[in-house]
Amino acid sequence: MIRNAGISVLLGASLLMGGAAAVPAHAAPAGDLADDLDAILQDDRLQGATVDVVVRDAETGGVLYDRNGDGQVTPASNNKLQTSAAAFGILGPGYRFRTAVGVKGGNLYLKGTGDTTMRAAEYDRLAAAVAAEGITTIKGDLVADDTWFDAKRTPADWDPADLQYAYAGQTSALTVSPNDDFDAGSIEISLVPGARKGEPVRAGLTPDTDVVKIDNRAVTGAPGSPSTLEVDRSNGSNTIVVTGSHPAGGQPTSVLRTVEGPTLYAADVFRKALKAHGVQVAGTTERGKTPAGVKKIATRTSMPLSELATPFLKLSNNVMAETLVKAIGRKVRGKGAWEAGLPAITAYLGRLGVDTAQVTLTDGSGLSRGNHTTATQLSTLLRNVRKRPWFPTWYDALPIAGRPGPLVGGTLAGRMRDTAAAGNVHAKTGTMTGVTGLSGYVKDPGGRTLVFSSVFNGYSGGAPKDIEDKIAVRLATGDGDDARTVLRRMAPVDGGDLEPTWLDGRLP
Repeated sequence: MIRNAGISVLLGASLLMGGAAAVPAHAAPAGDLADDLDAILQDDRLQGATVDVVVRDAETGGVLYDRNGDGQVTPASNNKLQTSAAAFGILGPGYRFRTAVGVKGGNLYLKGTGDTTMRAAEYDRLAAAVAAEGITTIKGDLVADDTWFDAKRTPADWDPADLQYAYAGQTSALTVSPNDDFDAGSIEISLVPGARKGEPVRAGLTPDTDVVKIDNRAVTGAPGSPSTLEVDRSNGSNTIVVTGSHPAGGQPTSVLRTVEGPTLYAADVFRKALKAHGVQVAGTTERGKTPAGVKKIATRTSMPLSELATPFLKLSNNVMAETLVKAIGRKVRGKGAWEAGLPAITAYLGRLGVDTAQVTLTDGSGLSRGNHTTATQLSTLLRNVRKRPWFPTWYDALPIAGRPGPLVGGTLAGRMRDTAAAGNVHAKTGTMTGVTGLSGYVKDPGGRTLVFSSVFNGYSGGAPKDIEDKIAVRLATGDGDDARTVLRRMAPVDGGDLEPTWLDGRLP
């Protein structure tokens, strides 16, 4: 359905014939936009695919181009636009996660509220605070309290084949990240070849924990031989099996794998830190609930959401997305669960003017194929969030085309370089097998802000990222002739089947 009544008559014949509608809303040079975008979308890789593209004037809301904008599509990580906007609106940009340590009845309690930025160093500082209180022995147990959220660790419809990879980490109110990218609920396996062929490959874990075991069957290969290392964790197990070979003299490598049960993993990292600071725990480590009247010893507070949004959106961090869904559910309905958080997000989208009848949310990250929306609704969200006081922070947290650095360009760092879109386009990427999307903002040469959403489902081959880029470059360039000159230099490119940052640590 065309949103601009002033141009609906011009499109009547096309709509009656079932043709795709390309909608210029203004006179030249924007009048060339339909022809230019139609030409870009005639790529053979999109034959038979569902192609949704909408371009709008951010100020007026006028539709400049609409190709099947109301068609239902799976958005992949464009879903994070909805989750993050709702998090800012419901939780607020100042929202922080807290991890607390307390004592009562001889037990030591470690309570989390979902902080995905807790690394071994943060648990070490909490342990140091315990030691600073003069505590040297805990006669009872170390109790890990993850009850701020429910015990469901991943959405029900995530592909089981994804669950060992860091982009599909388990969600818990008490967790640990192995790195500065905050891949919460995962662990790093380091792999170093021996000095000579036939020697075992050395394998280690970061952070150190007894919760995860390594079954190391890998050997050192001949110098110069190809590496055939494979690292696998079966669902439901915390034994990581390493097989294959790595050449003598080869560079050390590492890989990330998720951990089954992040709560006890985090508690074990904390317990080891306690021991390092001279605090012995006599009892066991177990999950439980912090009782009333506990004496608080130490608290660690995360960075605010306004800062957390940068690694979340630029790196397309799925665990952060699902954690925010549960945090929203906890605040709105008193329950840290998907069934509480997702309806609250949907309701907030409605307050932003989104037609929620056109939106289905089954997770917060977009990894689920049960999510559905339309390019029109994504463009509505993008336009209307500009009126919110937190918009500048949210806008800056989006990936920026052609700007180097994981926390600047993010998933767009290597795209649209040396074009008018570089440093101009702020947009969220999304990639899964058969799904690709790019939705965000671009300024035309006159300084007018445009919102755009392009989502393709069911194309052939790898993700046609260059088609998304060509659309954004055309919008940034403005003039059709100049744009065509630039676009001719952009060779066809097929992207992968996953967000680029999801590939980090997937293979050794």
